Amino acid sequence: MKPVLTVIKRNFASNLIALIITILVVLLSTTSSDASISISRGNYTYLYMLMMPFFIVYFNFSKLIHLNATKKDYFWGSILTYIIAAASISMVNTFIHLVIDPMNQTQIVINLLELCGWWENGVFVAFFQQFAFLLMVAVFLHVLLSMQSYWYGWLTNAVLVAIICVFVPIQPLRQILVSFFKLIMFNGNALLHISVCLSISMVLALVGLAVLKRRSI
Repeated sequence: MKPVLTVIKRNFASNLIALIITILVVLLSTTSSDASISISRGNYTYLYMLMMPFFIVYFNFSKLIHLNATKKDYFWGSILTYIIAAASISMVNTFIHLVIDPMNQTQIVINLLELCGWWENGVFVAFFQQFAFLLMVAVFLHVLLSMQSYWYGWLTNAVLVAIICVFVPIQPLRQILVSFFKLIMFNGNALLHISVCLSISMVLALVGLAVLKRRSI
């Protein structure tokens, strides 16, 4: 357990820059006072989850292995890092939407909690829906970045680009893409949404473990 805790500490320490950037963006983000709609500062907290995998995959892996951490330690340490970070960011954005967003009485404040339909299920459930979504996104990015040194990583990139290029212009296929995003993001059905996001996260984690076993230092 101790090596895993070491990996977690190292992951968070290496993401200090990501944390600082996120805090600055949250604090400095502004919306014109003339606009009728304002973007909630809480939305910008998601930047941290988007940046974390880059530091963990590209900067921490080789350093941790050289510090005698095993691939198993790295895997579980990374997963637990994303779980802690997703819960923390979900808590912060929930607090912002609950306490800070209502202070703006002159504009309609847009927060993803409302936009995605999670807030309709109450604060507690919305927190878990947001957590599940953020965890899924972080694990997806981690696995995708881990693949980039291999042919199947390039193939995955090509498939993702092809899906966007082919599905978006063709209406029936675009509907399939829209339905998918409604399932994983714009989903007010809490049980379904959390189940889908956590299931995808587990599948991605297994794929990531398979990639990690083949990865060299």
